[in-house]
Amino acid sequence: MIFKLFRKETDREKSAAKLYDAIVARARQPVFYLDYGVEDTTNGRFEMIVLHAYMLMHRLRNEDREAKALAQAVFDRFFRDMDDSLRERGIGDLSVPKKIKKMAQHFYGRVEAYDDAREVSEDKLAEALSRNIFADDPETRVEARDLATYVLACAARLDEQQPQDFLTGSIEFADIPARSK
Repeated sequence: MIFKLFRKETDREKSAAKLYDAIVARARQPVFYLDYGVEDTTNGRFEMIVLHAYMLMHRLRNEDREAKALAQAVFDRFFRDMDDSLRERGIGDLSVPKKIKKMAQHFYGRVEAYDDAREVSEDKLAEALSRNIFADDPETRVEARDLATYVLACAARLDEQQPQDFLTGSIEFADIPARSK
């Protein structure tokens, strides 16, 4: 662990850090919490980071080996950040690995649910988002539908970007549509 302090960060790791920072910045946009009804809690923020990380990783999954390695580096960065966050919150050293394992299971569960739903329809994606982000609250059906529309717009925007863009740490998500209350 201490030897990592003396190791030079690779270009891939630098790009992954930039991408992860962009994912977190987008996931923290107040519009998701104020207008879309995502709970402004640790869980709500985790769900939004997972959603945005998922979108990038979904985009990179069918690219070349270098792009897939970048997706893995973003994933690693994400869970390193989660580990650091847990430790900052005072979670003990023995509990952190168990909590990280559970977070990883949640992440992979979301990936599977979102992938399966996207293959069927936007409505199914809205249902998956409702289950995972809104705890299937019937009062948030419209918000889940709007969020599904946003996810698909982001997918289209990410598809327009070249793999080389991501390799330099550049990412552009779709605009977040304002919701009328």
